[in-house]
Amino acid sequence: MLVSRSFLQHHQLRHEREILGLTDFDVAPHSMASGYVSDDERLLSGKDHCIERVELWFDKQGSPDWVFVSKLPLKDSKGRICGTAGVVRPAAEHEMKLPMLQSVAQAVEIIRKDYATPILLAEVARKCGLSMRHFQRRFQQAFGFSPQEFLMKTRVAAGMKLLEETNLSAAQIAVRCGFVDGSSFAEQFGARVGQSPTVYRETVHKHTESF
Repeated sequence: MLVSRSFLQHHQLRHEREILGLTDFDVAPHSMASGYVSDDERLLSGKDHCIERVELWFDKQGSPDWVFVSKLPLKDSKGRICGTAGVVRPAAEHEMKLPMLQSVAQAVEIIRKDYATPILLAEVARKCGLSMRHFQRRFQQAFGFSPQEFLMKTRVAAGMKLLEETNLSAAQIAVRCGFVDGSSFAEQFGARVGQSPTVYRETVHKHTESF
């Protein structure tokens, strides 16, 4: 087993040995840990790998951020899959200046910082010097989904974190994450997570209590 120093620092661990015996659910939000387990299962079956996939993560301040993820199966001397390897890294400053990302880099930063406020994407596009049509197209080219979906994913991910770490009601979380009301939050949350906010919180708490 090998983990980077930045991984240890991110999870407030001092030594690699401290992670022995832990699962993904012990070191990551439940929503993310479930995805990691699914990824590992596909990697170990030899059916999948990913290179530079864009995913949502949380920085050290707890703010949602976007990172590049690469995962590959590890093989022994006989070619048998015996483990997995993964790298998670933030987009470097020079990468955000690449043609594919430069035109939407400012939009990403605006959405990442102001997701809890009533954001008008047309205004974001204007600040980037783009028409709404070109803004939509370039965002799709850069990330594989629309700016509307980017905003919604960011809000839902922030809602997940609050469901896991606070006792705030779903209605209170909805307001803090930029949704108009609890119903809107529940609808968007269910569409992306597959559970209602209430069921998700109960699932997380049950898992936590089992350790």
